[in-house]
Amino acid sequence: MNIQIFGFSKSFDCKKAERWFKERRIKYQYIDLRTKGLSLGEYRSIKAAVGFDALVITDCDTYEDLGLQYLTPQQAEKKLLDYPELFNAPIVRNGKQATVGYCPDVWAQWE
Repeated sequence: MNIQIFGFSKSFDCKKAERWFKERRIKYQYIDLRTKGLSLGEYRSIKAAVGFDALVITDCDTYEDLGLQYLTPQQAEKKLLDYPELFNAPIVRNGKQATVGYCPDVWAQWE
């Protein structure tokens, strides 16, 4: 398994996800969304696995201020990569598989 956890350092769900993998001694790579963000390839891979609606927080002020509700998901990609706070976290990826949020039932099936 090649686990990557994309998240925010102060998010409780991200800390729970890290703890879940640590308790099972599963190695993972943690990527802080605020400092590193997602690359375009990572974004597209995760979006293909979970969908745009699950990946992006659409009911926040930043989303509305940027006018993303008026753009198609393809048009919004570039702006989303510049504003990582719009992503739901944690994003846990295992190759082509991915989850958004705390999903230990799904992660257990990856083992």
